[in-house]
Amino acid sequence: MAVREIVLLGCPRLWQPSEVIVDPTSAETRALIEDLGQTLADFRLSHGFGRGIAAPQIGVNRRVIFINMSDGSFGPAPLINPHITGESKELMELWDDCFSFPDLLVRVQRHVAVEVTYLDENGLTKKVDASGGLAELLQHEIDHLDGLLATDRAIDPRAFALRNSVGSF
Repeated sequence: MAVREIVLLGCPRLWQPSEVIVDPTSAETRALIEDLGQTLADFRLSHGFGRGIAAPQIGVNRRVIFINMSDGSFGPAPLINPHITGESKELMELWDDCFSFPDLLVRVQRHVAVEVTYLDENGLTKKVDASGGLAELLQHEIDHLDGLLATDRAIDPRAFALRNSVGSF
């Protein structure tokens, strides 16, 4: 169990779809969950932001994400084999950021609310109805599992900005 290196934009593995976890209670899965949690905590400590991380971001193409909302509304918790089972028709537009390109922001559209079904670390099926920030985060992290990045969802070819420039325009 350890803090793992974050895979950065440009690495082809980030665009590969992840494999389903067959045994959510295996030692391998538990170690992956631990590494995701520790890596998220370390990133948040060193960068001052971060609410979730997907296994592909630490070089493991398995369908696991780890969420820890800073406001305490969800997590810390792993979501194993998560999938979106419902989504609102209403969309929101926002600047999306990512551990794999921490200084770049991308303007994207996301659903305002989603329903996500997943397995917990004990293999039990769970469901979360999320809206706002949690909905946006879940969509972002599940995209990672499908081999999609925020850069793939940019609303326009000019929908990119450096983190330190957003407040200046």
